[in-house]
Amino acid sequence: MNKKITILLLSILGLFPMQAVSVLADWDKQGLSEDYHGHIDDRMESLNPQIQLLGINDFHGQLNVTRKVNGQPAGRADYLAAYLRQRAAENENTILLHVGDMIGASPPLSALLQDEPTIEFLNRMGFDIGTVGNHEFDEGAEELLRLINGGKPSATEGFSGSRFPWIAANIISKQTGKLLLPPYKIIKRSGMPIGFIGVVMKETPSMVAPSGVEGLAFTDEAEAINKYADELKKQGVRAIVVLAHIPGKSKASGEQATGPLIDLANEVDDEVDIIYGAHNHAYLNSVVDGKLLVQSYSYGTAFSDVDIEMDRKTKDIISKQAEIVTVYQREIIPASDITRMIERYEKRVEPIVNNIVGTAASPITAERNNSGESGLGNLIADSQRTAMNTDFAFINPGGIRGDIDAGNVTRGNLFVVLPFNNHLVKMNLSGRQIRELLNQQWQPAVTRILQISGLTYTWDDGQPAGKKVSDIRLADGTKLYPEKNYSVTVNTYLAEGGDNFTVFRQGTNRETGPMDIDALIEHIKQLPQPFSSEIKGRIRREN
Repeated sequence: MNKKITILLLSILGLFPMQAVSVLADWDKQGLSEDYHGHIDDRMESLNPQIQLLGINDFHGQLNVTRKVNGQPAGRADYLAAYLRQRAAENENTILLHVGDMIGASPPLSALLQDEPTIEFLNRMGFDIGTVGNHEFDEGAEELLRLINGGKPSATEGFSGSRFPWIAANIISKQTGKLLLPPYKIIKRSGMPIGFIGVVMKETPSMVAPSGVEGLAFTDEAEAINKYADELKKQGVRAIVVLAHIPGKSKASGEQATGPLIDLANEVDDEVDIIYGAHNHAYLNSVVDGKLLVQSYSYGTAFSDVDIEMDRKTKDIISKQAEIVTVYQREIIPASDITRMIERYEKRVEPIVNNIVGTAASPITAERNNSGESGLGNLIADSQRTAMNTDFAFINPGGIRGDIDAGNVTRGNLFVVLPFNNHLVKMNLSGRQIRELLNQQWQPAVTRILQISGLTYTWDDGQPAGKKVSDIRLADGTKLYPEKNYSVTVNTYLAEGGDNFTVFRQGTNRETGPMDIDALIEHIKQLPQPFSSEIKGRIRREN
């Protein structure tokens, strides 16, 4: 049958344009999913509006980065775009949303251009709403507002900011007493109002350099949500979705849901229907206290497809279900306009990122052993101690964002590993202070094992807090003396007490050195080629 005749018949039957596009796409075998949720059938049979929410979290500017999921290539912005557009074509009542950490810890393609390429990607995709994560504050509130609202200095031609609103209900300016961003936004689809409330972890100040959150207060998330849920209800809004940059995870079945997001679900107003999570880069698809909780991994390797049915009379959500979809590259053709955008920016940064620094004999990864040590952590810590000529060096594990593959290593590769543009800081600490900071690795909610150079130690998890670390020795085997002062190298994030390592704030005789990535580049250049780095037993776990 001729396609034009088919379209005409579908139009008469009331199935054109969106349903016809879907049917023709299947007819042409263009890679669309088979048996796709029964979406179309449901919409044909129901008079209630069927609305689709497509969400991502923790993208981190991974525009041109391909990762492996189950051994298969996954992610990249042009493939993610193709998936999102394919799903959006199934339902004209689609809302695109994100849950923070869209920027920060980005690869060179985005980071070297002030993360403006990532904002352009979100704009091109037509995102409708988003909230902030902790990494949106890596460069401070002023830079965040510039990326949202536009302004100088910009790194790309014609940059005018975000074309969609960003919301956050629990970030207050200490100077004005007002919210930094709007707390919520009402979006209508098929005449149905849906209220979106945004929040970020109240612990954000401990995850960002103090300069990044200077002048800001982060309030309790549940209290903020309940306050603005009440406002929405007074406006007649009964469908409420929360975008929460707060961690949570579950089994694929939805069972064993754990994390702060689960606690939040039990604390917030029952009028809240759906809560999106983020931050811990995990899978979450579960129902807690009647609320659908969702998180879709990270880095653009997956997205969430939440389908809701709304009662036309009450304007409330009467059914909801979620699917976490992996962005496998082999299953779809990438979006050509996004590919062209990526290529345009790759040409801009090519002279910087393609410079070969050295050759790795084998992969060097950030994967830590049972004691908490990694080969890549050792390499980076050694580079920083060498650059500043100190007794010791310490690195926060969250500052290492990628691995080094075997073969030629470029500056661009290393920028993916160390994307934060941190300077190195030399300071003096006593042996007693060093013991205290090593014990600060065990915090109430999380354990963060620092990567180290110049010393070794043993730890026992069976010991009480503050006494887990023992047998601290220098590299030559001599013991650490409590009263003696030692020179220490850390990055600017740790120097300001990041990740709750508050001992570093006590460091004296501070000197600022080169960027961390420059120290790593120079260190690799001085190593015999091809170079390598292994786990060396610097950190030993007894129990």
